[in-house]
Amino acid sequence: MPAPIAIQLYTVRDLLEKNFKAVVTQIAEMGYVGVETAGFPNISVLEASDLFADLGLQVCSAHTQLPYGKQKNQVIELADALEVNRVVSSTPRDSFESVDKIKQLCERWNEAAEVAEEFDLELGLHNHWWEFSEVEGRSAFDIILEEMNENIFFQIDTYWVNTGGGDAESVVESLGERAPLLHIKDGPCTPDGDMVAVGEGKMEFAPIIEASHGASDWLIVELDRCATDMMEAVEKSYQYLASQGLGRGANTTD
Repeated sequence: MPAPIAIQLYTVRDLLEKNFKAVVTQIAEMGYVGVETAGFPNISVLEASDLFADLGLQVCSAHTQLPYGKQKNQVIELADALEVNRVVSSTPRDSFESVDKIKQLCERWNEAAEVAEEFDLELGLHNHWWEFSEVEGRSAFDIILEEMNENIFFQIDTYWVNTGGGDAESVVESLGERAPLLHIKDGPCTPDGDMVAVGEGKMEFAPIIEASHGASDWLIVELDRCATDMMEAVEKSYQYLASQGLGRGANTTD
């Protein structure tokens, strides 16, 4: 059975600022099975959690800061309030200026992973294009794989992999069960280009999803920005994944 389809709510952040409940309700009506959170404008975490439950939306993961240092308790409390066990963070671009900086980054992540494990959480890394750049003659991602705790999973943003010069299909296949969450976005595969609805850009998702061999638990639509109406692109993205049999929606029938 195809993996269920979720949306990263960062996609509709501007609209959530105006009316969180109405936008999330519309997303549920489109057929999305779940959401990944990334902030709660004009609503409390508990209110949002209740809204998701009322609409039948699963929270597949929460994008937040590392459970490390002064923000540790905040992350733990967020995960508890959302009743989610996967928390995801991303890396700053300036950590990829040298091999030493990448190693220092990995040290912080490894310490954060120990905290996550202590509280029965799974910590995941969401990549951008810079993880697939070359640093001092080496692939930055290869260094990460060498240096990071194996308990850290990867939320592979398939679009950014290809934008950075990597091959999303190969990366997903090689990671296997270590890549349980796939971010799905489409566009020209340039760092600054406007994105489009899934299925209307350069990305070919069928071979990427097939390469997971069923190890991916969720397909998460995320459009950082869009040249067209965002809600229209969000609905088209869902319809594409569901109609092509690449993902499972709330309205999908066997």
